[in-house]
This record gives sequence, structure tokens and C-alpha cells, in this order.
Amino acid sequence: MVYDLIVIGGGPAGLMAAGRAAKLGAKVLLLEKNKKPGLKLLSTGQERCNLTNSINSRELIKSFGNKGKFLFSALSRFGAKEVMAFFEAGGVPLKTEVNNRVFPVSNQAKDILKYLLAYLSQFKVETITSATVKEIVKHHNLITKVVLENGQEFKAKHFVFATGGLSYPTTGSTGDGYAWLKNLGHTIVQTFPALTPILIKDKIVKDLEGLSLASVKFTIIQNNKVLTSQSGEAVFTACGLSGPAIFALSSVVARALPQLQLSLDFLPDEKPEALDKHLQTLFSKNKNKQLKNVLARLLAVRLAVVISQQSKINPETEINQITKANRLALIKLIKNFSLEITGVEGYHKAMLTSGGVALTEIDPKTMRSKIIDNLSVVGELLDLDGPTGGFNLQMCWSTGYLAGENIKP
Repeated sequence: MVYDLIVIGGGPAGLMAAGRAAKLGAKVLLLEKNKKPGLKLLSTGQERCNLTNSINSRELIKSFGNKGKFLFSALSRFGAKEVMAFFEAGGVPLKTEVNNRVFPVSNQAKDILKYLLAYLSQFKVETITSATVKEIVKHHNLITKVVLENGQEFKAKHFVFATGGLSYPTTGSTGDGYAWLKNLGHTIVQTFPALTPILIKDKIVKDLEGLSLASVKFTIIQNNKVLTSQSGEAVFTACGLSGPAIFALSSVVARALPQLQLSLDFLPDEKPEALDKHLQTLFSKNKNKQLKNVLARLLAVRLAVVISQQSKINPETEINQITKANRLALIKLIKNFSLEITGVEGYHKAMLTSGGVALTEIDPKTMRSKIIDNLSVVGELLDLDGPTGGFNLQMCWSTGYLAGENIKP
């Protein structure tokens, strides 16, 4: 049998591509190397599945930076509103939480996967699991067949690669697609872990382990030059920092290493001069209280202690003993708490892979390869990564849908 389409990879982009093509009449085969499709999808959003972000498409595009314009056609065809309507029409009620993040009401990622599998079944997508691809066979500018490790061969008129990146390797994302695409003549932009914790050399982070930060500005500095900044939430870990704001910086860090500093501004809304006046007022009203307790009105107690110590002031010193020089030293650290970056956590903790297939080699209106005539590339394989908050799953839904829609039975 010659299928109209073979999709390799049963993640969100692959499932969407297979389902959409089948609904439009294509005879589709889905090959998944795991025992079940969608394992990575089940782990997203702490198993709650943050399936999209409800901001408009223009803002979604901006969230992907300079490369975001590649998604214009995909989002125009199947944006956040369409994704939400798709799942709700399938009997999966959704809710929108803080920062426009969209989840199933049940808080169960398995409900999203359950509907996707039902969607594929409804339109008779043939699925083979535990199917590890050994070889992609090409003749001139066309893929003719795929060969599995068990010797089975499958032919199709068109192929979609949706194998994902290198993040979460335990779910089967081992970068196979990059090797295939490189052998087929595609350019692979160097890959790095993205949306992952940042590692810090300074042992002081251990004293702050578990401390959550609500609204802090983080700045990456290299050789006294600011590379990028991000404001938001984070948490100290035993060996660095994690959380949404840190995840947003991690791919920049991975690409720019070494010799990086992370500067934390704990009170970004207060300029140094205003903070000085604020402290003078606090100090004048609390002259007989300990420094750590007064600073705790502005910062978490543990952080107040660490900043005092780093300023070479005993945290238990009474305010009436604090000099102007002491106060200025405190302000300097509150506004610029500098830590040395040693790296980022690897793919085993990364939510996403940064890098991948060069976007210039993919038609953004169809997701078709410009090098192999009957190949489309979707999802995390593309050199396109956004921040945490549903953006990257939206990219998978959109690119998968667009690829599936452009398969001609």
C-alpha cells in the first residue's frame, strides 16, 4: 500500500497533522517509537497541559522574537481561538488562568490526549507504535519509503517529520529527526536546551534554596555588556535558579556561555534614589530594631539576612548603628545582586529545544520543505522556540494543522 501521508512522531504536532490530513480525506499512517503516542504531551504544564495562550496572534508572534513572523500563516489558519474551539468541540472544557494560560478544566493532560486519539480514530488514521525508524529512503528530491528497525517498509506520497527535539529524552525525544533532515540536505541550526534552570557558581544560592521571587528583574551580562533582561517569577534551587523568568533566559545563556553574570534587581520598580529615601524613612521609624527585621518589610526574611551578610553587616545590628555607607551598600546589592553563571541544566530538565531546522528552508505557508518535495517539518524540530506559558504547544498545533491541511489525497 502507498499511503497519502506518513507522519513520523506522535507528539502534539504529529497528532494534529495526521488528524487534519485524514479529516480532509488522506489515507494516513502515524508511526510512533513509544508504546503509546503523546507521552511528552502528558507531562506538559506539570501534567495539566498548558495547551495554548489566549492572547491574540499578533502578540503570540511577538513572543517568539525575530523568528516569530514565520508563524504568521500557521496562526492565521489555526491560532489560539481555533485551538480552544477545537478541543471544546471535542468535549474538553477549558479555562484561562493567570497570564492568559489555557488549561483543561479537569487539570488533566490526559483529557487532551484522549480527544486527540479519538480524533485520529474517527478519521481512520492507522497508528503503529513501538515503531523505530531505521532509514529514510530518498530518490532524487523525494522520499520514497521509511524502513523500521524490524524490517517493515512503508511507502507514501508525502511525509511529515514531527519527532520533536532533544528535551525530555525519556519520552522518546532523542533528536532522530535532526539527523534525518541533515542527511536529506537540510541545515540544522545548533541546538541548545531551552526553558530550563540556570546553574550558579556562588554557594550563596544554597542558603536561599526554595525561596520564591515574585517580581524580580533578571539581567544577563557578559564582559560588562547587557545581553538581555527578563522580569517575573523565579525560585532559588540548591545549585541555581528556576521558574518562568529564568526559563525565558535559559536559551540565551546556553548560546552565550561562558563568562556570564546574572544580575538580580529585587525591587525593579524603585530607582536607587527613591529606594534610599524609602530606607531612610523606614530606618528613622525603627531605630531600635534589628536590620534583618526592618529589611524584611521590603524583602523576604531569608533574603534580607543574606543581603545584610553580603554587605558585611551583621543582620542583627540595630538600625541606629547603620551608617550611610552601610545603607548605600545595601541598596547596591538590592538593585544589583550579581551571581556567576556556570551553565544551564541539560535536556533532561529542559522543556524545549532551541535551534533546529533552518526556517529559511521551510515554506511557512505550508510547512513543506524547500529541499525535499514531499516532506513537511513541524513542531519542535523547527528552529523556533517561545517562552513558557502555552506558546510552544500552540506552535505545535498550528504547524501540525497547516502541514496536514496541505496534504493532497
